[in-house]
Amino acid sequence: MSGIYIHIPFCKQACHYCDFHFSTSMKKKDEMVLALAKEMRLRKLEFDNETVETIYFGGGTPSVLSISELRFLIDAVYENFNVAENPEITLEANPDDLSEGQIIEFSKNRINRLSIGIQSFFEEDLKMMNRAHNAEEAKKSLEIATRYFDNISIDLIYGIPGMTNEMWKQNIETALRYSVPHISSYALTVEPKTALKKLIQTGKISEPKDDVAQEHFMILVDTLQENGFIHYELSNFGKENYFSKNNSAYWLGKKYIGIGPSAHSYDGISRSWNMANNALYLKEIEANNLPNEIEILSQTDRYNEYIMTGLRTIWGVSLDRIEKEFGESKLQYLQKQSEKFLSDGLLSIENKILKTTPKGKFLADGIASDLFLINLDDN
Repeated sequence: MSGIYIHIPFCKQACHYCDFHFSTSMKKKDEMVLALAKEMRLRKLEFDNETVETIYFGGGTPSVLSISELRFLIDAVYENFNVAENPEITLEANPDDLSEGQIIEFSKNRINRLSIGIQSFFEEDLKMMNRAHNAEEAKKSLEIATRYFDNISIDLIYGIPGMTNEMWKQNIETALRYSVPHISSYALTVEPKTALKKLIQTGKISEPKDDVAQEHFMILVDTLQENGFIHYELSNFGKENYFSKNNSAYWLGKKYIGIGPSAHSYDGISRSWNMANNALYLKEIEANNLPNEIEILSQTDRYNEYIMTGLRTIWGVSLDRIEKEFGESKLQYLQKQSEKFLSDGLLSIENKILKTTPKGKFLADGIASDLFLINLDDN
């Protein structure tokens, strides 16, 4: 199983918290669509023996593309790669782009999963984050989308300054009313060089508090699990048979090719990433060059990545796999480093699978970093 990720580097406006690569100028959109298809042609041999089971349009805001542009790019995937009979094809979309006509067209053009960037159903939150949609559009988009799509995911953000526990509960309850089968939810984080960072530095917005975010996270976990969701990855909750196949492949270490500026790829041995510059990307593709940098992953890198992704998911970290792939010394190291977290009830071992407990889930990334191999030989 492998996947194709297509990065659409355009947005109508910049959200204050976002540090992803995008441009608010659409001038080069036509040129970019052609370049994305050309990059696929240049890279088709990378997946010579692979079957593509997921196609994911991320960004940026993929829903700024026209139906014909999306169709053109989906056709390009089929032309250049061996695609499974019924692939999961996801389109990230913003509520303000989702008219009934658009949604119907999406459903007619092979797209079978929508990931809608709701973030919040409260007007003040959306304004603070500088989202392009309002609360009414958020609800309206779900009302329409659920008529035509069965497989829908929404994004929600918690830990927003000024958001009370009650407001957060209302956000979750509103989402549940629309019976969406998948929810991705993230704590508001302050990234360097974002508008949010500047607004906090100038005192216009207060800094998000970790204890509030942790409280919101526990409310989220409890509420969604009570409503039949499986907490299959730190930030992701899905009903049975509605986990994101694209994201699950990433967490399980499957191969994927990232197409477009700033997109990342992984082939099991190396990781590569395209330059995060639209003009330079277009120039390189036009010259038949791949605009990427490649890093061959050492054994230590692969060990650390497996620990990080494993502890974030319900699949955990297989002690047998650690021993088989990395050797007895790495297994002993992992067991020793895990001891304090096991005794504190933050990790558990069952059937030789190391996992975070409900108490340890929110701290998964921090725990993982304490289990990493650092400055050790790759022997």
